[in-house]
Amino acid sequence: MFTHAIRTFVLLAATCAAGLAQQDPAALFQTHCASCHSAGSTAGAPLPATLRQMPAKQILEALMTGKMREVASSAGTADREAIAKYLGLPDGGQAIPASARCAAPMAWKSSASAWNGWGLDGANTRFQSAKSAGLAASAVPKLKLKWAFGFPGATTAFAQPTVEGGSLFVGSADGTVYALDAQTGCVHWTFSAGEGVRTAILISEDGKAAYFGDLHGFVYSVNAASGELIWKNHVDEHPFAAITGTPKLAGGRLYVPVSGGDEAVSASNPKFECCTFRGSIVALDAATGKQIWKTYTIAEAARQTGQNAGGTKVFGPSGVSLWSSPTIDMEKKVIYAGTGVNYTNPATAGSDAIVAFDMETGRILWSRQITTSDVYNFGCQTPELMNCAKEPGKDADFGHSPVLRSLGGGKRVLVAGQKSGVVTAIDPDHEGRILWQKRIAAGGGQGGILWGGASDDKGLVYFGVSDWDPGKPEAGGGMYALQLATGKVVWSTAAPKPGCMGTPGCSAAAPAPVTAIPGAVLQGAMDGHLRAYESRGGRIVWDFDTAKEFATVNGVKARGGSINAAGPVIAGGMVYSNSGYARVPSMPGNVLLAFSTDVK
Repeated sequence: MFTHAIRTFVLLAATCAAGLAQQDPAALFQTHCASCHSAGSTAGAPLPATLRQMPAKQILEALMTGKMREVASSAGTADREAIAKYLGLPDGGQAIPASARCAAPMAWKSSASAWNGWGLDGANTRFQSAKSAGLAASAVPKLKLKWAFGFPGATTAFAQPTVEGGSLFVGSADGTVYALDAQTGCVHWTFSAGEGVRTAILISEDGKAAYFGDLHGFVYSVNAASGELIWKNHVDEHPFAAITGTPKLAGGRLYVPVSGGDEAVSASNPKFECCTFRGSIVALDAATGKQIWKTYTIAEAARQTGQNAGGTKVFGPSGVSLWSSPTIDMEKKVIYAGTGVNYTNPATAGSDAIVAFDMETGRILWSRQITTSDVYNFGCQTPELMNCAKEPGKDADFGHSPVLRSLGGGKRVLVAGQKSGVVTAIDPDHEGRILWQKRIAAGGGQGGILWGGASDDKGLVYFGVSDWDPGKPEAGGGMYALQLATGKVVWSTAAPKPGCMGTPGCSAAAPAPVTAIPGAVLQGAMDGHLRAYESRGGRIVWDFDTAKEFATVNGVKARGGSINAAGPVIAGGMVYSNSGYARVPSMPGNVLLAFSTDVK
């Protein structure tokens, strides 16, 4: 799945720096890094123009003490400093001025409309009721920008906001978590995590604690009113462990999905031993952070299985990350989670599957694998192919949360889409028996269905299509509505031709999550447009281009770009959406946008 742009860059920068003598930094970059940092590269690395928007301090911290410290360990301090200084902003980016702080202290409004966490509810329907939305479908075309907030020193805005108690909570790519006033965007408090925060923020039922994970495998609990740390737990010691999916809270426990990036970091470099990470789900005591149980998606730890063509050790089995927020079934006391590919052989039965875990013990109750023998890593995108399996798979992860819905008459359905482009519905009450499957996209490594759909109260489920093709900006995109009970396509709407043609990273692809309210469906796309579709027939009723500069309420220079990884949030008559994604080939950005119909 997608990795944070800074982490991808830092890997490549570390590789460039390793063993290099003191030379001209520009020459070092051109000789050792430029081949990856180009529009035609398959490495997914940021373009030089994007790299120069990142603070040098942030890059250096990642190389010295952060996620990439082990990868960069063979490089001297001076070499790492030279690379970071050459590429990064010298002043560390813009600071938020004191004038952006809220004049009044945070006042918790328990009656305020909310969107708490990732999927809004445990079932991950991403459907907001008319009352909580405060926004009728007929009013959607009247939405206007109310305020914009800039993330300092960032080139990606990938963390979905949470709205609770009249405040908005959101993480950023540099690890800063912000608590803002939901109506005005002024800053109540900030908290600094050790790595980028990609998860949504989850607020406890009593409004006292805020939970989230970072891209270094840490989970945090902070005081929701002040931002003060309550506890912190490193749930996985693997150097490339990360929390990309938002935890779920139920019965005093926090259920945390764990993913890992050595499919990119190790596998793309033939000199690094690939791969040893295995996904897991961890149950923590919400009050203390103490681990209650941990269940791996691969039962046995990786062992050496051979060597690649360069003589570097190869390990397996590995992978089967949990990239997304788990789905909670309180009726059966079961957790459902979609899994990713195996990174290396041997292939396992848990990859590309929907897995059911017992909430109390973590025991795997059943697993329904949809794509078999899917062994794939980023080494399959390099010319050498040294860490790629001899018979690579299709890279058909389940990247998003399964949606749980009732079909009536005591029947239920669990539905999810894959990067393969196929939507699958299974019966959660009969060990994942397949009910129906429907292909709606061509699929591929960055194609198909990525970050999730939404299901309304009318028996429909909605998915956006990625089918992202770097060589064809007009390829991919569009929206589909399917019947939950049968998989029948009710309507589909093709993506409009991108207006950003000619801009590096422009694409019609729509991999971002979908959000639904009664009568309307909203989704962002890689061309920077945030669109609303009429849920009955699919007509586009509102279209806002975010790929431009914005004046911000916090005084930080900001612009929008590609929309990916996080979906729009709707609560209390407001629509909130992040914009900007730095992974090539896409358009970077660093802005959070708030829309309303009451703008004069």
